[in-house]
Amino acid sequence: MLFRGPSALSIDAKGRMVMPSRFREALSEYCEGKLVVTVDFEGHCLTMHPLPDWQEIEQKLLSMPSLNSSTRRLQRLIFGYATEVEMDSNGRVSLPQLLRDKVDLDKKIMLVGVGKKFEIWSENKWSDSYQGWVDEGPVNLEELPEFAQSLVL
Repeated sequence: MLFRGPSALSIDAKGRMVMPSRFREALSEYCEGKLVVTVDFEGHCLTMHPLPDWQEIEQKLLSMPSLNSSTRRLQRLIFGYATEVEMDSNGRVSLPQLLRDKVDLDKKIMLVGVGKKFEIWSENKWSDSYQGWVDEGPVNLEELPEFAQSLVL
């Protein structure tokens, strides 16, 4: 299951966002609306994963060497804030206040489909980040994994 593109959404007074209709049925079928939300390792947004995909991520993180301090830091950040949430029958997903506070989410947000996950950004941070990415200029091909260097976009 792949997710693509941005959706401008609002968070209601109870901390819920409404999943865009284009994703609801697929999420209901794929994971029965069961999702995991956590902070992104860069700290700019939240990430939201269908539960089956999250379980794969968990296994990979758990297989990393626990004596490595970078691994422990990543595990603490990703696991420490991971929260199971569920899409209700109206397509609403509650985003925990603690997580919203960590990335400064207010009423206006951007839900961005990024392959096998969603990113949840404050609308302002998303706009500012876009401009920063553009200002950085072209991607340096030498910094990309070898397989990505031959992509045609």
